[in-house]
Amino acid sequence: MLSVDLRSLEGQAVLVDGSADPEDRIWTDVAVRPSSPVTVHGRLSRAGDGRYFFTGEFEGTAVGECTRCLTEVLVRAGDSIQCLFVESDEDGLDDDPDVFLLDTKSRSIDLRPAVREGWILAVPSFVLCREDCKGLCPTCGVDRNTTACACPEHGDPRWAALTQRTAEP
Repeated sequence: MLSVDLRSLEGQAVLVDGSADPEDRIWTDVAVRPSSPVTVHGRLSRAGDGRYFFTGEFEGTAVGECTRCLTEVLVRAGDSIQCLFVESDEDGLDDDPDVFLLDTKSRSIDLRPAVREGWILAVPSFVLCREDCKGLCPTCGVDRNTTACACPEHGDPRWAALTQRTAEP
C-alpha cells in the first residue's frame, strides 16, 4: 500500500515498503505501462508545518515494442524519488514537478502520483530488442533480423544528385 496515515508521521518518520499494481488507474494514460507491480521503498517524514518529504526508490518491468522491428521487449525501469507533499501552495511551489499538493482535509498521503511521475521519466522512450537490430524493411516489411530481404536498396531520391557527384572521379 502506498498510502500513509498523517497521524503516523507526528513523532517520527515512516518507512514505506509497498507496490503499485499494474492494473491501478494511475497507469491509465501512461505510454509504457508496467507489466508487473512497481515496488517502492523509502522514507516519509515531516518537513515542517503541512509539509512532508519522501525519499526512496522504485523498480519495475514493462513490456514495450522495439522501435525498429516491433518485437515485444521486456524493459526494466527504476530510479530514485525525492519529492515534497505540501498542504498549501503559499510559496508558489506548484510549478515544481517534485512538489505535490495535498488537500487540507486529507488524512493520508498517497505516494502513487509521485511513483507514476518517476516511472514516466524512467521508462526508455525508444526501446531496442538489441543494439544491432536491423529492423523491418520499409518496402516489403520483412524482419531483417530473421530473413534476408530481396528488395533493392533505394535511397531517398532527393539525395541522388549527391551520390552521382561523389561517384565521379
